[in-house]
This record gives sequence, structure tokens and C-alpha cells, in this order.
Amino acid sequence: MDLKHKEVFSGVPGMLRPFKEYLEKKGMKAGDQVVYYGCPGTCTPFVELLGFAVRGLELEQIFVPYVDESKSQRLQLAPSIGMQAGGQAKIALPKAVVIMGGLSMPNVPVTLEHVTSTVAKYPDAVLIGICFMNMFEKAGWLKTLKFDLLIDAAINPVEVWQ
Repeated sequence: MDLKHKEVFSGVPGMLRPFKEYLEKKGMKAGDQVVYYGCPGTCTPFVELLGFAVRGLELEQIFVPYVDESKSQRLQLAPSIGMQAGGQAKIALPKAVVIMGGLSMPNVPVTLEHVTSTVAKYPDAVLIGICFMNMFEKAGWLKTLKFDLLIDAAINPVEVWQ
């Protein structure tokens, strides 16, 4: 991993604000595509949170289950709800590619090679990684993927009361 500057934030805003600030710093403008690759179900809510955080930038945001671009879904703002995936989308020269850490977890039907070949199709896009609990590091993906921005959040401790 070549990233050198590290800042530490907390909570959900600590994940969302740096993401939004990074896209703004990169000059993203209305209509630019941001494509998120992640596991259906588990990554989807986090993608919707990220999408909601940047809704004011009026980007074209797309969620891809795993790396199957034939199943790409447009993220859209649902009034009084937030961002929701809905409607087929076409990927065309994204400005940012976001890899969600769920893809690197054991028993997910995606390999690092699947991800690297997908990312390689978009050499001009910034590469963003978003994971929890050092998942990319644990899976060894940081040796191969050269993220321009990496957000690694912690969900610790988790308390359950009954």
C-alpha cells in the first residue's frame, strides 16, 4: 500500500465525510459516474449511505453486485427514504471506482483477479477502497490494489442488549 497520509475519524460521519471531501477535491461534477462494486445485501446499505452523502454533487452513481456489470443498478434518491438501488444502469468511463471490502471476505464468489481485471478497464478512474475491520489487509489485497483513497472503518465493540 502506497498511501502515506492517515487521519482517524469516528462514527458513520467519519466514513462519509472523507469520501465526499475526496470526490469534491478530485473535481467530480454533475453527471460524472461513480461505480461501487460490492456484495449484494451486506455492502448495499453502505453503498447507499455513501451515495446519500454525495447526493448534492449530482453524480451518476451505480451499484454493481460483485463484479457482474450486467446487473448494474442506478442509485437514486427516494424521497423521505434515502438512496436506493433501482433500475438498470450502463457503465461508461467512471471517474471513480469504489471497491467494497465485502468482496475480499472468505466464501464470496469473487477473487482478487476478478476485481483487478474489472478495475483495469477504467485506468483513468480514481480507485477507492472502503472496508471494515482491516478486511483488505487481512485478505492480502493491499499488496495488489493501489487505492487512491482507503477508508477502513471499525465496528468495535458491538453491544447487544436483550
